[in-house]
Amino acid sequence: PLAELGWHVIGLDLSWPMLEGARARARGTAAHLLFAQAPMERLPVADRSVDLVVAHGIWNLAPTSAVFRAALAEAARVAAPGATLFLFTFSRHTLADDARAVRGEPFVFTQFSGAPQVFLTESQLVEELALARFVVDGPVAEYNRPPAGVVAQGPVIYEAVARRI
Repeated sequence: PLAELGWHVIGLDLSWPMLEGARARARGTAAHLLFAQAPMERLPVADRSVDLVVAHGIWNLAPTSAVFRAALAEAARVAAPGATLFLFTFSRHTLADDARAVRGEPFVFTQFSGAPQVFLTESQLVEELALARFVVDGPVAEYNRPPAGVVAQGPVIYEAVARRI
């Protein structure tokens, strides 16, 4: 949709099949749309050149807090001053209260899929964003959160908008 409005859009993913699927759905917007295969912590984009960063369901796939923080730092590197960040990531409320993080990791757990993934509390999310010089604009929304004492049947998701300072 942004490319159709005339924005120059770069779609990045580590998965080639995901990029091919996106390319197939994006026919007709080629003049404003580029796809590239890249890891979240090494974006092929110039410093301070992006007005909008969309991290939709990607940072939760970081296998360690170091990779998560590198991805967040990379988003900050490419974001122009005042740029907007839209993020959609897993909430800690996805997991049972007694779930234990991977040893030595503050917010990486294996209980959801068997693979290490990032599950943040709201305060951890806001703090990590601030360390990368992003300030949350407005409330952090949380979707699919079950009542207290009930284990989620699927992912609980945070959605937030932040600004690069």
